[in-house]
Amino acid sequence: METVVSGIRSTGKLHLGNYYGAITNFIKMQHEYNCFFFIADYHSLTTHPTPGDLHGTVKHVLVEYLAAGIDPEKATIYLQSDVPEITELYLFLNMNAYLGELERSTSFKDKVRAQPDNVNAGLLTYPVLMAADILIHKATKVPVGKDQEQHLEMARTFGNRFNRLYNNEFFPEPYAFSFSDKLVKVPGLDGKGKMGKSEGESNAVYLSDSPEVIRKKVMRAVTDSGPTVENQAKPDVIQNLFDLIKIVSSEDTYQHFDEQYNKCQIRYGDLKKQLAEDIIIATSPVRERINDIAADSEYLRKVAEMGAEKARASASATLKAVREIIGFKKF
Repeated sequence: METVVSGIRSTGKLHLGNYYGAITNFIKMQHEYNCFFFIADYHSLTTHPTPGDLHGTVKHVLVEYLAAGIDPEKATIYLQSDVPEITELYLFLNMNAYLGELERSTSFKDKVRAQPDNVNAGLLTYPVLMAADILIHKATKVPVGKDQEQHLEMARTFGNRFNRLYNNEFFPEPYAFSFSDKLVKVPGLDGKGKMGKSEGESNAVYLSDSPEVIRKKVMRAVTDSGPTVENQAKPDVIQNLFDLIKIVSSEDTYQHFDEQYNKCQIRYGDLKKQLAEDIIIATSPVRERINDIAADSEYLRKVAEMGAEKARASASATLKAVREIIGFKKF
């Protein structure tokens, strides 16, 4: 079985974009690949969360992974911080990662602009830690979005550089991977692009949101004054709503509102009400499991311990070989 590795930062609750854009594929992958799905709590330290916030968000992501359908018996679900081998490999890779290439990282430059008062070394070396996350399991497939492809290319660079430096073809090359033939881009409710945790509460519908919260968020979604010419192109803010309907509603529902729009008879209030109810129905099973699993601390502890044990078994084998290749051998 080929190995798949994917992580998610513990910086907030999971939303529809995470679910339809990634997790539904993870659920299918776990039956066909050797999957490692981790919660990237080390990565979240670049924004300096409080201890209480860090613990709470890590628990929330673990609960939602399980509630969404990732099976800890089939896939390895673990906390990044439970696998110290990752940080040792991070150190080794950092020795051969150069300042110029790290400063050219698009995400680093974006972070420098966004948070000029918090340009820490963790931000600079973020691609190296991501490479360690991947290479520690010698993964060949990594589900990533467009915004992470440069980091994946850097992971290949660091692995290949290690291989050349020590004249050893140890690390395989990891490549971007989508289990589905069709990538799902879930738009946000603010009309500005994809749904994301960093865009604010009004942008995203979270898997744990109550029906009342979902209705309020959807009814506040950005619209316009309506079409003035039959069959006119939909502006982005309206296309976003139709894209959401296509994801969570039936084909008949989509066709109904599409026809209404094309005839200049659309009532956005009706569209939003239908969209909200369909989102509630689509997320209901996950939301109910979230509440049940969150209340079972013993089960969560066992899942985390089992995941750590499986992840460390893989990671320690890789690190033992890396240390020997570098020359750290016992006398």
